[in-house]
Parts: sequence; C-alpha cells; structure tokens
Amino acid sequence: MNRKASIPHNKYKIYLEVIKVNYLKITDVHAREVLDSRGNPTVEAEVTVNDCHIGRASVPSGASTGMFEAVELRDKEVKNDENDPCGYQTRYYGKGVLQAVKNVNTEIKKCLLGKNALEQALIDHMMCTLDGTENKSRLGANAILAVSMACARAAAAALGVPLYMYLGGAQSHKMPVPMMNILNGGVYARNKVDFQEFMIMPVGADSFAEGLRMGTEVYHALKKILESEGKVTAVGDEGGFAPDLKDSFEVFEYLTKAVKKAGYEPGKDIVFAMDAAASELYQEDAGMYYFPSETRSSDSETQGTMRSTEEMIELYEKLCEKYPLKSIEDGLNEEDWDGWKKLTKRLGEKVQLVGDDLFVTNTKRLLKGIGSECANAILVKVNQIGTLTEAIEAVTTAKEAGFRCVLSHRSGETEDTVIADLAVALNAGQIKTGAPCRTDRTSKYNQLLRIEEELHYSADYKNPFIKK
Repeated sequence: MNRKASIPHNKYKIYLEVIKVNYLKITDVHAREVLDSRGNPTVEAEVTVNDCHIGRASVPSGASTGMFEAVELRDKEVKNDENDPCGYQTRYYGKGVLQAVKNVNTEIKKCLLGKNALEQALIDHMMCTLDGTENKSRLGANAILAVSMACARAAAAALGVPLYMYLGGAQSHKMPVPMMNILNGGVYARNKVDFQEFMIMPVGADSFAEGLRMGTEVYHALKKILESEGKVTAVGDEGGFAPDLKDSFEVFEYLTKAVKKAGYEPGKDIVFAMDAAASELYQEDAGMYYFPSETRSSDSETQGTMRSTEEMIELYEKLCEKYPLKSIEDGLNEEDWDGWKKLTKRLGEKVQLVGDDLFVTNTKRLLKGIGSECANAILVKVNQIGTLTEAIEAVTTAKEAGFRCVLSHRSGETEDTVIADLAVALNAGQIKTGAPCRTDRTSKYNQLLRIEEELHYSADYKNPFIKK
C-alpha cells in the first residue's frame, strides 16, 4: 500500500514534519585546519543535516596532558610516507592536523553520511569502532571529537533548541560556579611558581552574572596590586598573571589581598582552588616530586626541593589550614593510587580533590578511583576521551558515586563554547575555563551569560561546597 496515499491530504504535511523530527539525515561532513589560542593547528568540523542545518565545532589542545588521554593526531605522528605526499610533517613544526582533517573528510564522512544525527551515542560509537583503537590513535581523537560536537550542534539547530537543552533536556538549569585561573605557574607560565594554576571561585554570588562580575573585579584588583609592586602582569595561556613569586604561600597571600581590595571576604564571598599538576613535578626515578624553584633554606647551595608523597599531603594540609582553599586538582601523580587514597582520607571530608590526569575523563579509570576511594571529584575534558557520549557517561558515573564534576577547558583553546552548554546540560555545578581575559576564555563566560538570561527564573546558582 502506498504510505502517502493512506494519510489524509490535510495531515500529510504534519506527518512529514514528524518524520523530520525523528530522523535528521546527515548529508555532509567536512573538516578543516584552524588555529587554537596558542597559534597551533587544530581540527574544526562541520556537520550538515537535511541539507540545510549546519553544526560547527573545533577541538582544544592541552599542554599539561595525562599519559592516558586519547590521542590527538598530529602530522608528525604519521608513520607511513604514503600518508605524507605534501610534506605534512614539516608544516607547523610537525603540529599540523591535515591527516586528522583528511580522516574526517574521507573515512568518517563515508561512515556517517545518511545516518540519523539524533542518535548521538550511535554516531560516536560508529566513529570509535571505525577507529579501532582504544585511545583513538588511528583516526585521531581530535578528528572524532570535532565531528561528535558538530553533530550535536547540527541536531540542536535543526530542532530549533539551544545546545544545552538538546543535550540535557528540561532539567538543565544549574549554572556553574566558575574556577577562574588568575595566577599561573608551571608549564603555563615558566616563572618561578612550580604549581600550575591558582584560581578563585565566587561562591557567595546569587547568580552566574554576579559571580562573573565578582571574579573579574578580583582579577583587576590583583593586576593593580602586582603593578604597584613592579611585578609582571603579562598573562599566561589561560589569561592569568605570571609573576615570579617565592612559593604557593606567597601566591595565596596575593590572592587574599586582591579579594579584600575588591571589597570581598575570603572564605565567604570568594574561595580558592588550585591545580597542582603534580604529574609534571613527579620524578619517576626518585619516586618524589621536584620543585625546581624552591630551596629549603636561604643558604642552600642546591637549587630545588624534593618532596615525598607524605610531604606533598602535609603541604596541602598547611595551605588548607591557612587559606580558604576548597579544591585541589591533581595533587599527586596520575599513577600514585596509594598516595591518592591517603590524600583523600586526610583531606577528602573538607576539600574537593579533583582527578584530571588521574581519570582523564575515562570511565574505566574513574571506576577504579571510586573503588579505591581516591579523589572525590572529576575534571571533565571532552578532548581527553574524544566523544560527547563518553564525556557524558563519565559525568553520569561520577554523580552516581557522589563525586562532584568540573567541566573544563584546555590551555590551547578555541572560540568554541560547547563546554559552557555542556556544563549546564549536565548540571555539573562547576566550570573551569580560565581568567576573565582573552576571547578564547571569555567566549565561554559570555555564552553562560546568554544561557542564564534565557533560563531566567529557573537558572540555579549555588555554592558547590555546601553539603546538602
């Protein structure tokens, strides 16, 4: 029987609209090489559905990366000369992503054409299966993720709904408290501060917009203080200042001064967070953590300080006792599971202990951490795992275990704002996306302002450290 003939004429148009909603046909997939915030190439993808709705997304890149992250394919890693007919490996000092782009425009495109963009989990699964490796090293996690995010964007555009609502549904209403990296050290700054990031969190605000204002005012207050003392106010990769300071205690002293100068109360209006990036300090041979810029005494002839796991925990305890430090990320090496268990036992009741390199947004490693009682929160970076579906799965698993979740940017960012929508979609409650400086960072904050305005009365902004 003719299906069309069986439907009354006046209802045929409605029938077609229903079909469109149930099936959004992927009609084109295209990728290109663009630049990230550090001037390095990255992958941008466009997915077109029903020949008219386009979703675009670009992939960030990290400088401080865990050894278990999904692989972002760079042209220098292409082993077969047949894959390098145009001298890919000499472009951008080997950091080009033309091979990853080619993988999107050939294999991935062929795989996805005609598929339903609404089936995000299936789309992501198909790409992972096509890649055939555990860490997405053949096609590149950057290639796969660009398409994964673009597909979600295209579907949302076709349905005429915001991305956060498409991904999270009607219950998406929780605005994230920002972790604002306003002072940099480690690999992000190359100054004399060994820990990587020092952040402020405006927990005392009544809304995201107010929290953003408070954090921005503290940021500008810190700049004035540093300028008045003749210290460098150039910014690092994530927009934070990078002066030479003696140690972490001095850093927090400056943050305290800035909070007070801006008219706020440390511990009430603003609390502190830090990313130790301890894996970057870890010396495998010695089994200890090396602080190249510190010395134990002023008359020491040897530059640098070594700390054991126990000494690292003691250092964090002292910092938490003296300052309103509520969150510590990557406090120990990514494979120091015994140390993480000790750290969690000592500080886990009063401090958020975030696993970044420890978990790399990977559900398998997260489950190991949950079972071993290591950490109590996960940092979620979609490019660490390579698909939206896997990132969402990690958040779901973490929440079921009572872990907090922090959606995060990377040091090498783009103007893409997917993580802002994702933070709201998943009701994560926290987002880490840098200082209120540089468009690659403020683009996320500005998107969250738009979302909060759209949610209006249903928008919910709460201190994540208040126990329910």
